[in-house]
Amino acid sequence: MPETATHADPNASIIAEFRAHNGRVGGMFEGVTLVLITTAGRHTGRPWTTPVVAARDGDRWLVFASNAGGPRDPHWYLNLVASPQVTMEIGTDEGRVKPFAARAVPLAGDERDHQWDLQCARNPAFRDYAAATTRTIPVVALHPLDLTGDPARARLIAEQLIRHHEDLRAEIDRVRARFEHALAGGPEPDAPDNDADTDTGTDDLAGRLRRHCLTFCRHLQMHHIREDGAFSAFEREYPELVPAITRLRAEHAVVERALAAFAALLERAAGPDRGPDTEPARLRAEFEAVSAGLEEHFAYEEAHLLPALRG
Repeated sequence: MPETATHADPNASIIAEFRAHNGRVGGMFEGVTLVLITTAGRHTGRPWTTPVVAARDGDRWLVFASNAGGPRDPHWYLNLVASPQVTMEIGTDEGRVKPFAARAVPLAGDERDHQWDLQCARNPAFRDYAAATTRTIPVVALHPLDLTGDPARARLIAEQLIRHHEDLRAEIDRVRARFEHALAGGPEPDAPDNDADTDTGTDDLAGRLRRHCLTFCRHLQMHHIREDGAFSAFEREYPELVPAITRLRAEHAVVERALAAFAALLERAAGPDRGPDTEPARLRAEFEAVSAGLEEHFAYEEAHLLPALRG
């Protein structure tokens, strides 16, 4: 799952309650319309999920970067400005929270002012937020992905899917190359000679691999979060894909657990409680098992989604 909060951050409990009760939250948010948005961290690419107050406006949703009247724009807003493709979660008539892919567009001028005034009328606390800060509080429209009557958009998504898979496959190859060089006692494949570390000890290997795998895991996690959101649009436009998408959603959860288990193994390998299962050859075998599962997942997705998206 995307990183949401630490034990000291109240967002974690709000997010859990939101997902458990079809978008409804009690306490100070009782009766308030909330959505969850997941953005890619602008510096790390790490997925971050945040509950935000929202208002429905036709086919789009509006969110307000008030930061409770703080002097700076909230991080989630800065993230979506840097990367406007987000995933939003809302309660549905089906009785469960569903993710939707959306494009974030900050409003400007009269349109922004009009929507801000409407929000202040709905919730007077927002007037207090505006009075507490000198900045103009951004208003953002979230436009859910809709493929109805837009085959060109569907074809573009198909090509993006292929590019993302190829990028992820290339990252797997880079990690594999680092494994091979480390086990052979050579330097990192792309490391300068004066920085090369030829120590092949398990703890050193695990530490290097952990750094590389964290980057890969973040990219894969963000890719799957965005896919989960896009799947809702695919199901509406291509109902024949529902069985395949159901399987893909389940596979996303399996992949996440496999990556978490491998990351935990690397942590052990770099720590004091190493064992036979953390020897370099065993680590490589575990990595290859995870990679094989990912390739099977990618191949299934391409075989079942691309023909429909490409028309």
